[in-house]
Amino acid sequence: MQAKELTIANADGLRASKAAMFVQVAGGFSSQIFVEKGNKKINAKSIMGVLSLGVKQGEKIYIFANGKDEQDAVAAIEKLVTSF
Repeated sequence: MQAKELTIANADGLRASKAAMFVQVAGGFSSQIFVEKGNKKINAKSIMGVLSLGVKQGEKIYIFANGKDEQDAVAAIEKLVTSF
């Protein structure tokens, strides 16, 4: 299992188009991928789940991936989040 803490720098947080891009990247991997914020943990491949977290600028999220491409999945999500 791979895990990574990320801070959201984007002014819009993970809303609308940013959340859609996040889910699209996560969906490209066969690993199970979860996002945790506070005490809520959701499937990173679910747009409704990502939106339900209400992630705002400056907040921390945790990415967890488990599967054969877990390292690539975490790296791709980190690259995406830091490019916002």
